[in-house]
Amino acid sequence: MLGSLPKAEWLLADRGYDADWFRDALIDKGIRPCIPGRKSRSKAVRYDKRRYRRRNRIEIMFGRLKDWRRIATRYDRCAKTFLSAVALAATVMFWL
Repeated sequence: MLGSLPKAEWLLADRGYDADWFRDALIDKGIRPCIPGRKSRSKAVRYDKRRYRRRNRIEIMFGRLKDWRRIATRYDRCAKTFLSAVALAATVMFWL
């Protein structure tokens, strides 16, 4: 799975992805992890708290996309048609 990650500057994730091997693999690929440490971790992990708080904007956007029945149930089986429906829904959401 890590081999198929696209080129990115940051990876935002929640505490469920807090593992040293995962952090090391991201750093090896040149991706900076923004993952808070679990509460049971003995040594605190540094992460960009401001960037992590902004993560909810992305989650809200996906939640709004799922309000569109066509996207939530994936009526379109062709990837190209599905992506065009997502683009159309995102455009309408942006203007409203």
